[in-house]
Amino acid sequence: AGYTLDPAGDLSAMLDCFEAQSKTLISAHRGGPSAGLPENGIETMDAMMAAVPAIMEIDVAQSTDGVLYLMHDRTIDRTTMGTGRTTDLAWDAIKDLNLVDTAGWVTPYKVPTFEAALDWAKGKTVLQVAFTRTASFEDTIALIRAKDMADHVILIAYSQGQATKLHELAPEMLISYSISKPGDLDEIIAAGVPADRIVAFTGTRLARPDLFASLDEQDVEVIFGTLGRPSVSIDGAIERFGTPERYAELSEGGVDVLATDRGRAAARALGEAGRLPEVGQCGVGRSE
Repeated sequence: AGYTLDPAGDLSAMLDCFEAQSKTLISAHRGGPSAGLPENGIETMDAMMAAVPAIMEIDVAQSTDGVLYLMHDRTIDRTTMGTGRTTDLAWDAIKDLNLVDTAGWVTPYKVPTFEAALDWAKGKTVLQVAFTRTASFEDTIALIRAKDMADHVILIAYSQGQATKLHELAPEMLISYSISKPGDLDEIIAAGVPADRIVAFTGTRLARPDLFASLDEQDVEVIFGTLGRPSVSIDGAIERFGTPERYAELSEGGVDVLATDRGRAAARALGEAGRLPEVGQCGVGRSE
């Protein structure tokens, strides 16, 4: 049971619809981990969707024998009961490991494959896919297509080279690309990635309403991140100072997608301000 997001074959149009309705969509960083619910876990994402209409940001790694799975770090030490570098491990050494939550408690949940995450997300939500250094673009895109999920993903690029390669490999999929000034959009368009395939990631430190407005004029949706280490992130500052209204202010300032480690708290603040997507709007539903 929980919320569902259905792009109905056109993810770009769904994002346009949210913007037109003055709604800001939550992107749950690493699936929205919390006590007892580990990062990059399917059970974690399921719990988030029970509470919040959100898209899920996940990290994809690849084992030495080619299996795509969810993992952020270069080692499995922090988030599982195992040890070792992702560059050295076959799937048999990973698949039966229990995940560990952010407090270090062992959970009953196992490391999920990317295929299992796609199966879980189908008809339920959208995945923002971050590639770790072990994950093949080609293999990841092939699996997305095999699962008929091209309109349910946003591929994350960390450089112009990655963005152009991802667009070449998957011209039908949206790409999250870092933009810190209006000229950055012109550059990536000149490099061959059209504006209608781009969702602009605009950083995690300083909100730029002027930049947001410029992107809006070019019909490019804005992602802004409040995530990061609590000691330095906007999420951390909001929690310390008790100022959840800041999330609504970001929405009012032009943020279309809010990437956060505090999905539930951010959603409450957006809801109180009338800026959280509601059931019946732009493909938002609820299953019972």
